[in-house]
Amino acid sequence: MNEQQPTDGNAWPSPASAWYAAIILMMANTLAFVDRQALALLVQPIKEDLQVSDTAMSLLYGLSFTLFYVAVGLPVAWLADRSNRRNIVVASITVWSAMTAICGVARTFPTLFLARIGVGAGEGGFSPAAYSMLSDYFPKDRLPAAMGVYQMGIYLGGAGALLLGGLVSSVIPPGEIIELPVLGATKGWHLVFLALGLPGLLLAALMMTVPEPKRIGVRVGEGSASVGELLMHVRQHLSAYVGIGLGFALMILVGNGTGAWIPAFLERSYGWDTAQIGRSYGLVVISCGTGGALLGGFVASALRRRGHDRANLVTAMFGFCALIPTTVLFPLMPTPELSLVLIGLMNFFAGFNFGGGLAALQELTPNRMRALVSAGYLLTINLIGAALGPTAVALVTDYWFANPNRLAEAISLTCAVASPLSVVMLVIGMRGYSRAITPVLQDVRHAQEAGDDAIA
Repeated sequence: MNEQQPTDGNAWPSPASAWYAAIILMMANTLAFVDRQALALLVQPIKEDLQVSDTAMSLLYGLSFTLFYVAVGLPVAWLADRSNRRNIVVASITVWSAMTAICGVARTFPTLFLARIGVGAGEGGFSPAAYSMLSDYFPKDRLPAAMGVYQMGIYLGGAGALLLGGLVSSVIPPGEIIELPVLGATKGWHLVFLALGLPGLLLAALMMTVPEPKRIGVRVGEGSASVGELLMHVRQHLSAYVGIGLGFALMILVGNGTGAWIPAFLERSYGWDTAQIGRSYGLVVISCGTGGALLGGFVASALRRRGHDRANLVTAMFGFCALIPTTVLFPLMPTPELSLVLIGLMNFFAGFNFGGGLAALQELTPNRMRALVSAGYLLTINLIGAALGPTAVALVTDYWFANPNRLAEAISLTCAVASPLSVVMLVIGMRGYSRAITPVLQDVRHAQEAGDDAIA
């Protein structure tokens, strides 16, 4: 376990530098999800242009991205536990931004699939390094709030993609062809990817102003943990890691499965066009999702400061339970307005979970293993959540109902299975987490009592 105070004689970074780093990392996370979510908005026009099925589009959204996200994540995380994490973040931003722009010149399904693999490869090295950096910028009682701010990027990015994509689509419809210098005949959906890829280069330069934090809890001369040490540590707390990992993976399955198909659902069920979806859905995501992520992190931090040692996962459990009715019912609403209300609640409670849950994972893990454990966590949530979520919905639509117009029922059925299972797994994780942190908390209290006795 990690200590609340540095053990190497170095103080925590100043609050100003810590929050500056958190905000820049949040901006990078925003950009990552802008690049990721743009595809969801454009599912229908790309599907019609490339003449592919819902299942093929789900593979484009999930599997293509996840393949290299997973492949790159573990080795880069190993490197992040041993080298400069800030530079890894800079390289990651540059790569995924360039590959997003390449999506804007893709003219065939295989080319677009390969470009999406490149986006995943770039983003694969980002989060493990970012999680590790934040854990060395913030002590435990402030880390959930910092993680909440960082996770706001998911919703700012998703909303940004929807709003910007909707704006571009209102000027140049996704299927309309325009002539561009060098690129020639270009459709409206290509322009969205081109516009989203370019800002990454500016953000990569801004990230260079964030200093690499010193590793708190690592003694001078102490090397990185071996694979054997890592496996031994995880084995000792297996139920905690498995429960938290699978619980959040199933929640991400619901989030990605719905997020990938909500634009198409709004079009098929209610007849909305791309511009209308981008405006309305984008405003819901940016207000409700960011509000939930920010509030959830600060609630967990506030409870922790008041002595609630398990506040991180208790906060997440509240959000997990609230997701069951909202995710199952929103596709079944008779009007788009009622559906958007429930989609807003879904985004709020999904965001509410992240700060405390990620902080609990970091708290379980010694500093020398954080990036690698984070990569294992991301491997789990991406293989189960990011890859299977969109595909599970598409398979139900294409093969269970065999009718693309029954997408709403496919979303509801998928959520009705995955959302309750996520709660079950998080309960298992909470029990393991309690067993893991209890001895540490007892040692801290004994030390405090001994100090009070000495003063008396």
